[in-house]
Amino acid sequence: MRPVLAMGLAGVLLAGCNLQPRYERSAPSIPAAFPQQGGPYQAADASAPAVPPEWKSVFGDARLQRLIQTALAQNRNLRQTVANVAAAHAKFEVQRSQLLPTLNATGTMVEQHLPAALGGAFQPSRYYEAGLGVSNYEVDLFGRERNLSDSAFQTYLASDEGRRAAQISLVGEVATAFLTLAADRQMEDVARATQDSAQQALALTQSRLDAGVASDLDVSQAQTVAQQARAEAAAYAVNVAQAKDALDLLVGQTVDSAATPASLDEIAPSFAPIPVGLNSDVLLNRPDVLQAERELRAADAQIGAARAAFFPQLTLTGSGGVASFGLSNLFSAPNSTWSFTPAITLPLFTGGQNIGNLHAAKAQRDAAVAGYENAVQSAFRDVADALASAGGTVEQLDAQQALVAAAAQALKLATARYERGADTYLNMLDAQRTLYAAQEGAVTAKLAHVSSRVTLYRALGGGG
Repeated sequence: MRPVLAMGLAGVLLAGCNLQPRYERSAPSIPAAFPQQGGPYQAADASAPAVPPEWKSVFGDARLQRLIQTALAQNRNLRQTVANVAAAHAKFEVQRSQLLPTLNATGTMVEQHLPAALGGAFQPSRYYEAGLGVSNYEVDLFGRERNLSDSAFQTYLASDEGRRAAQISLVGEVATAFLTLAADRQMEDVARATQDSAQQALALTQSRLDAGVASDLDVSQAQTVAQQARAEAAAYAVNVAQAKDALDLLVGQTVDSAATPASLDEIAPSFAPIPVGLNSDVLLNRPDVLQAERELRAADAQIGAARAAFFPQLTLTGSGGVASFGLSNLFSAPNSTWSFTPAITLPLFTGGQNIGNLHAAKAQRDAAVAGYENAVQSAFRDVADALASAGGTVEQLDAQQALVAAAAQALKLATARYERGADTYLNMLDAQRTLYAAQEGAVTAKLAHVSSRVTLYRALGGGG
C-alpha cells in the first residue's frame, strides 16, 4: 500500500499552480446615492448602511404575512427553483470529486492455459488477486481540475442567488395580488353603490314623470346610468374572481376568503413607507446582481481551466495488494504485489482546439462582465423608477381624493336643483358620471400608491 499512499501524497504536493485570472470587483458605474424624491421617499445620507428592508417590516397585515409564509412553502415555481439549486450543488460535488483519486478495491481470479511454446505443453494456470488501486488520477499541476471545480461552485452559488431573487419576486407578487384583489372588491362596491344611487334617481325621475314635471328622455337617461353601473359591477365581480384565482395560484393552495381584504382602504395603512436613506451600494447585494457576479467568477475559472490545457498533464495509475495460486493462502505472506505507472502527456497539436476553448472562455467572460454591469445599472434604474412612481402617486392620490369630495358636493347640489325643478336632469346625470369616474380614479390612484411600496421593496432586493 505504500506506493498507493505515496502516489496520493505526490499529487497533493505537485498540485499548486493556478492560471485563473485574479478577480477584482469593479466599481459600479452608478451614482453613489439614489435620486432625490419628495414625500416619505426622499433619499437621505448616502453613507447610511446599505441594508435592504425585510418584507415583514413593509407588509404589516397579519393575513398577508401568513399568505406570504404559505407561498414560500407551497408555491410550485419556487419549489422548482429550489430543486434546480440542489441539482447545481450536486453537479459541483461531482466536479469536486475529480480533485481526489478514486480508490477501488478489487478481487480477481485469473485462469489461463499457456501454449506449448511457453511451457512445453498446455499448462493450466490459476491464481487469485486482491488489492486496492488508483486508475488515471490526474495530478492537478496547473489547476485545471480546481478551476473546473471552482466554476461549478460559482455556478451553484449563482443558482442559489437566483433562488433568492425568485423568493423576493414571489413575496412581491403575493403582496401585489393581495392589493389587486382588495382594489377590485372596492371597485365593485363603488359600482354597486353607483347602481343603487342610479336606481334611486330613476325612481325619482319616474315619479316626476308621473307628476308631469319630467320627460321620457329624463327617464331613459336615468335608466342608462343604472344599467351602465350594473354592467360595470358585473365586470368587477369577474375581476374579483380572477384576482382571487391568481392569489390562490401564487400561494399554492385555495385561500379562504376570510383571509383576504374586503377593500383597499382596509389594508392600505398596513403597508409601511420604505425609508430609502441608503447608498446605492445596497444594490450590490441584490440577488440578481450577486447572481451575475457569481457567473462572472465562474467564467474566470473557465479561463483558468482553458489555459491549463496547454500544459503537460500528469496521470498516475497504481495498485497494491496480494496474489496467490491458492485462495486459502491469498492473504498469507509473502504474497504482496504492487504496480505504479505514472504517465505524462504534452499537447503538441490539437488542431486549434485548445486555442478555440481559450478564446471561447475569454469571450464568455467578456459577456459575463457586461451582464454584471447591466445587472447593476438595471437595479439602479428599478429603484429610481420606483422612487419616481412612489413620489408621484402621493400628489396624484391627494388630487383624486379632493376630486371625489368636489364631485360628491356637485352631485348633491345638482340633485337638489333638479328636485326643485331649477335645473335639467342632464346636469344631475353629468354629476353622477363625474362622481363615479372620480371614485374609480381614487381607487386606482391608491392602488398605484400602495403598490409602489411593493415595487420599491423588490427593487431594493428586500430581505426575507
